[in-house]
Amino acid sequence: MIKGSCLCGGVTFELVGPLRNSVACHCVQCRKTSGHYVSATQVTAEQLHITKDDTLQWYQSSPEAARGFCNICGSSLFWRHDADNGATSVMSGTLDAPTGIATEKHIFVADKGDYYTIADGLPQQDQ
Repeated sequence: MIKGSCLCGGVTFELVGPLRNSVACHCVQCRKTSGHYVSATQVTAEQLHITKDDTLQWYQSSPEAARGFCNICGSSLFWRHDADNGATSVMSGTLDAPTGIATEKHIFVADKGDYYTIADGLPQQDQ
């Protein structure tokens, strides 16, 4: 089990079972919501146990997806696509160490900001 939370502790959660490695997303929405790019693991609905949701708020960021964040400290926590049967991406930076995961690839690099370079040698996908 891995625990995680927002910065202020208003939202806490636990992830159970094996985790997918983290995927770094450079799309415009991820950059706008986080201030940089986002790196996230993904879990099934059964793996995500939200233990405190006092300040959890969901924002419908597109017709197909919603983003969960803390309405006090602003931490970006979750991304959920309606068609994924409850699968939720969990921002890797919100997890307490040790996580046991590593970043495996970069996606939407065609949309990345012009102020940084991806130079870690990991696979990159334009979309």
